[in-house]
Amino acid sequence: MAGLILKLRPYEELMINGVVVENGDRKARLRVKTDGAHILRLRDAMKPEEATTPLKRAYYIAQMAVAGQLANTEAADLARHALENYGGPGAEETRREVDRRLAENEFYKVMRYLGEIIAHEPTSPPAFAKTPNAPELPLPQIVGGSAP
Repeated sequence: MAGLILKLRPYEELMINGVVVENGDRKARLRVKTDGAHILRLRDAMKPEEATTPLKRAYYIAQMAVAGQLANTEAADLARHALENYGGPGAEETRREVDRRLAENEFYKVMRYLGEIIAHEPTSPPAFAKTPNAPELPLPQIVGGSAP
């Protein structure tokens, strides 16, 4: 993440390597120079109880990798597993695109990509979930700091 620029709103919270940090009363701009830092803006975070569809489960798992709460290989396997049960429009393309980004350990890009699709999911029962091919695995929990 060398050169990552974070633009923070007043009082915005983020998790850096498992520690929750809050910005002050003004906008701030930070530059992260260290490779491998695990940074998650809590405004981008999903709570585990919100991960109710295959896409949301994959998003939450990618979020766990971004926060440094899951190893990349474990997160990639769990995200792929979650997407096996996705049957919405463009499901195969979605799985291919997510898989490509997982192979590159681009978990934040997975979150952004899935977030765009999730925004268009119906709010009623998951219409895009197909009959589960694989049992759903329990979601890991974020450890450290306050809950997002």
